[in-house]
Amino acid sequence: MIVAAAQFAPVAGDIDANVRTVAGLIRAAGADGARLVVFAELCLTGYEPSLIRDTPALVFSEDDERLEPIREACSAVGAAAVVNGPVRTADGGTGVTSLVIGADGSLLTRYDKQHLYGVEAEVFAPGGADGRFTLDGVRFATATCYDNRFPELAERAAADGCTVYLASSVLAADNDSFEKVYPVRARDFGLYVVLGNALGRNEDGVACGAAGAWGPDGARLADAGSEEAGYALAEVG
Repeated sequence: MIVAAAQFAPVAGDIDANVRTVAGLIRAAGADGARLVVFAELCLTGYEPSLIRDTPALVFSEDDERLEPIREACSAVGAAAVVNGPVRTADGGTGVTSLVIGADGSLLTRYDKQHLYGVEAEVFAPGGADGRFTLDGVRFATATCYDNRFPELAERAAADGCTVYLASSVLAADNDSFEKVYPVRARDFGLYVVLGNALGRNEDGVACGAAGAWGPDGARLADAGSEEAGYALAEVG
């Protein structure tokens, strides 16, 4: 299976612009043969926890009409997508949530970030369950940025029969995750690790791109570079 690890610079608080970019990247990656496209943490709003806290209209529902262009893009090219944003929880809170939209535009599953970092804990509610879905017979696990610092998530994924671990993150160039987290999770647990990252300035600093993938031996399989919006393709599973 071909997976696309995507990156772009979200416009802070501009949901329409970010949804258009996400939909365009899904259509392009799907045309290149990708069956799944993975995006960065909070790609729908930008990584702007304080802005999200102060702007209730930035919070999504699972069936939000504003996501329709993404659903249409998935259906048009037959590709699933992992898109991340602030999404209401069942008890009225807000999660840092990955919505997995299927190749027919339906919602396959949601995953709420379990380990919140810094100011996130003042804005969001932590999730309490691991994320899983199956596509074309391949079992996937989902995790979000700081989650990846906790190896037990990847350990549980491997024990649960997952072969691909999807990491939606926002990382700067000096973040040691590129050397000490993602390839280590891949190697230690025999997983393909696919990273969706952001570009550009955000509340936490400046994201560096380098979206891509690592193989089960910890070696880099794909790298989208640090300059341009786009995606890197990797064969997994």
